[in-house]
Amino acid sequence: MKLSIRNIAPAGKRVLMRVDFNVPLDDDGNITDDSRIKGAIPSIEHLTNAGGRVILMSHLGRPKGEKNPAFSLKPAADRLGELISANVKFVDDCVGPDAEAAVADLKDGEVLLLENVRFYAGETDNDPEFSKQLATHGDIYVNDAFGTAHRAHASTAGVTAHIDTCAMGFLIEKELEFLVDKLKEPQRPFVVIMGGAKVSDKIKILERLMEKADAFIIGGAMGTTFRLAQGYEVGKSFVEDTPEARQMALDIIETAKANNAEFLLPADTRHAADFADDAPTECTAPWEDGGAIPADREGIDIGDLACEEFAAKIAEAGTIVWNGPMGVFEKRGFDIGTKAVGAAIAANESAIKIVGGGDSVTAANQFGFGEKMDHMSTGGGASLELLEGKELPGIAALDDA
Repeated sequence: MKLSIRNIAPAGKRVLMRVDFNVPLDDDGNITDDSRIKGAIPSIEHLTNAGGRVILMSHLGRPKGEKNPAFSLKPAADRLGELISANVKFVDDCVGPDAEAAVADLKDGEVLLLENVRFYAGETDNDPEFSKQLATHGDIYVNDAFGTAHRAHASTAGVTAHIDTCAMGFLIEKELEFLVDKLKEPQRPFVVIMGGAKVSDKIKILERLMEKADAFIIGGAMGTTFRLAQGYEVGKSFVEDTPEARQMALDIIETAKANNAEFLLPADTRHAADFADDAPTECTAPWEDGGAIPADREGIDIGDLACEEFAAKIAEAGTIVWNGPMGVFEKRGFDIGTKAVGAAIAANESAIKIVGGGDSVTAANQFGFGEKMDHMSTGGGASLELLEGKELPGIAALDDA
């Protein structure tokens, strides 16, 4: 267990805090989704209410080590100032004389957001000297940027070598609670739902959870790759059509059998001739009864039978981990399967419901199921790596409790 923000004494101290304010901006520089800013507020307010002087670090976009106004964090500072009662300041650098002066001017209970740390190449290079410069701003370090915790960067890992007290914020604490602690002894049955494009992207999660899960539900293009590996016709569908991918898929099925884990592939697949909103769609006959996707059509979602079977299995679950959509949910008419799976998860009121970041979170919010979930991870790659059992550098670098 890592040291928590709950167990530090920030009063009168400079708290250097890594947040994830990598928010989407429109062409005019306006924030289109402030959920990442809102996600950091509990930790920020905990520190300011206790009298800490909070210095925030973040990246935004990929400025590639150069100062670029298009990637300025000033809009994030403005939005944070609207969301919290504490006085929020901004400085247009993250190291150097201007940043140092702004930090020195900070009073107890105030917040300062530094400019984009990726304006310096030393951030992504985890440069020791740049890390040391950042660390001079803080007496205590807090990391609450789970979305970047899988990166060994200066602001996520390097600074910890130069600050004595390094703790996790509430957001990371919750991620570890649900993605690690609650999966050690999950409520049964434990159902893992995997979707998305590639089997190879999720293979390590499937392998790691194979001995722990009671059932796996597979959708998206992943499901079509499995059907291809079994010898079915999949038309123009996006699949991993390599001997390695086919063997990987078949090996996973056999491993599931060996572990007495159910492995549910889509009973049928929805397909279309045109990859466009509201394009006419049809469902294959059940795959096990000789179903096939015509040569001139593309699988774009799980079919109606699959929706029913998956929903029935989800209703029985005690713990659910969902990572990956069932189809191309961004397009109207191709979103039926993802919506059905999301609705089934939301309807299971007794289960622990964990959404593993990325497109799954987007889909849950898009269809209005987000508030029904117990945990919606804020990290895409970080969530995957944690579920794979990897040690995340930004968390490993923090003090043990």
